[in-house]
Amino acid sequence: MKKWFAVIGDPIEHSKSPAMHNAWFEEMSIDATYIPVHVSSENLESAVAGLKTLGASGWNITIPHKTAIIPYLDELDELAEKMGAVNTVVRTKEGKLKGYNTDGVGFVRSLEEAVGKSYKDKPVLLIGAGGAARGIAFAMQQQGYTNLTIANRTVANAQAIVDEMGIGNAISLTEAEESLADFGILVQMTSAGLATGNFSMPFSLERLAKGAIVADIVYNPLMTPFLQAAEEKGATVVTGLGMFVHQGAIASEHWLSEYPNTNSMIAHLKVQLGGY
Repeated sequence: MKKWFAVIGDPIEHSKSPAMHNAWFEEMSIDATYIPVHVSSENLESAVAGLKTLGASGWNITIPHKTAIIPYLDELDELAEKMGAVNTVVRTKEGKLKGYNTDGVGFVRSLEEAVGKSYKDKPVLLIGAGGAARGIAFAMQQQGYTNLTIANRTVANAQAIVDEMGIGNAISLTEAEESLADFGILVQMTSAGLATGNFSMPFSLERLAKGAIVADIVYNPLMTPFLQAAEEKGATVVTGLGMFVHQGAIASEHWLSEYPNTNSMIAHLKVQLGGY
């Protein structure tokens, strides 16, 4: 029986997930299809019921439903529960809906694919304290990165994540700028990654440490203004494309017990996004 999967969100037209997953299904000779489904917030509950009734084997969730979908699921993976957000749903053999979050682990895999695994003892600065920052903080902690500092405009939001993790420090953006030379890895997770008309950097990178690794979770554009500024300072930059591809690959593995080829997909999407 042909399997089918989906991604739900609002908006959804921009998503590259259908092209990515369908290419993987073809490459792995799997009889399945993946479709985008526009779901508004007021229709989320009925959409989940509809996906289950119509026999979807699983689906991804994007903005703005990653937290709102939780009450409609039967169980959560431990990391998704800690993060309070779900981006992947699996229909189990028993017919239950189980939620996972593959974003954070996808980021760690993309980071280590780019620079290796020998930097776990480096001081890490996470910039931002929203849902993405929360997920990446928990995933990095889980994967052995324990020297974590979270910087945010509202320090209390950063402190809340630090308190829940039980490790790390919370500082303001001003403090982050002043102590920037102390950090070996920076992860940019605020809207500053987006090249918008009213773009502004979270802080100056003037004091960036020589040889620092700087990552952004935005993948379109590949080279965000933040990464461009970091590269000009001599940093090793990591675009958000690897995170996007690996989070999708982990979701696919949850569904089909097979990890797809991420290298060829990253190369393919780089070309589509203008290359770098």
